[in-house]
Amino acid sequence: MTLQAHYLYLALAIVLEVIGTAFLKQSNGFRELAPSLVTAASYAGAFYLLSLALKTMPVGVAYAIWSGAGIVLITLVGWIAFRQSLDAPALFGIGLILAGVVVINTMSRSVAH
Repeated sequence: MTLQAHYLYLALAIVLEVIGTAFLKQSNGFRELAPSLVTAASYAGAFYLLSLALKTMPVGVAYAIWSGAGIVLITLVGWIAFRQSLDAPALFGIGLILAGVVVINTMSRSVAH
């Protein structure tokens, strides 16, 4: 498996996790069948793809990327799809998380470049 494949698996896992989280909101506490099924399937797929990425990526690095990118993406989904807004401190904090993901990917020796 190539390094690019691991990043592809991780990217797809992140997208599925964000989809699952968006539909989790729509599931109304798992009372709505269709969004609940999308949530479950998305999370199952996300964790499977994450497990493939973890075959060669360090778990801490993969999870930092997973959680950081997921936070940023689900924030965008919340803003666009659910009309949720954040105040300046929340946006600043999310910016710091995104900066951390960038630092890990561009400077860390734990990640093969």
